[in-house]
Amino acid sequence: MPLQNRALPTGEIVAIDARGTLTGNRGIIHGPDKQLSTKRWSHHAWICCVLDWQGRKRDVMSGRKWTELFFLDEATALAAGHRPCGYCRREAYQAFKQAWHDAFGGDVGAKQMDQVLHAERVEPRSRSQKTHLAEAKALPSGAMYRYGGKIYLVADRLVRPFSVKGYGPSETVPEGKVEVLTPPSLVKVLSAGYKPLLHASPFST
Repeated sequence: MPLQNRALPTGEIVAIDARGTLTGNRGIIHGPDKQLSTKRWSHHAWICCVLDWQGRKRDVMSGRKWTELFFLDEATALAAGHRPCGYCRREAYQAFKQAWHDAFGGDVGAKQMDQVLHAERVEPRSRSQKTHLAEAKALPSGAMYRYGGKIYLVADRLVRPFSVKGYGPSETVPEGKVEVLTPPSLVKVLSAGYKPLLHASPFST
């Protein structure tokens, strides 16, 4: 029986067999029985990390330091409101921070970015994912949106439908506005040149 630890672009955490290409966390949100509690974060530093860090091995949800989550790729993690880890993904974090600077100006740290992101990713009353509307054709590569009941990735001027195991063949970019899952600040970071790690499937068909 798979653990409930796979994070979707909608921010939901589900129990599926597919593992993903990145891990990450939102703090401790599981109990001794490896089941999630009712909360979906315990701090505002939502990060995404590499699966293999210096060969270290760890049983998932075995301790009380953090709850391991898994993502199909970094575009999925960004859509869910996560940013690159400044420790195990130092180079990516520095590129992310530079893109943030280019998008907004100023020299901000992780805590300030996390505060901005948390206000954009979660509705305070319902605790559901916040979304916003934007022109589909204006979205940068790496952004994700929902349209017609499906979730799509923008990748090199194409759009690909999302599934938990990868992306499907390209489809026509719709006219008009779509429901964007990627938080507004992260859309701007992507527009400023940040290149997220993408699952190989967008480029296989």
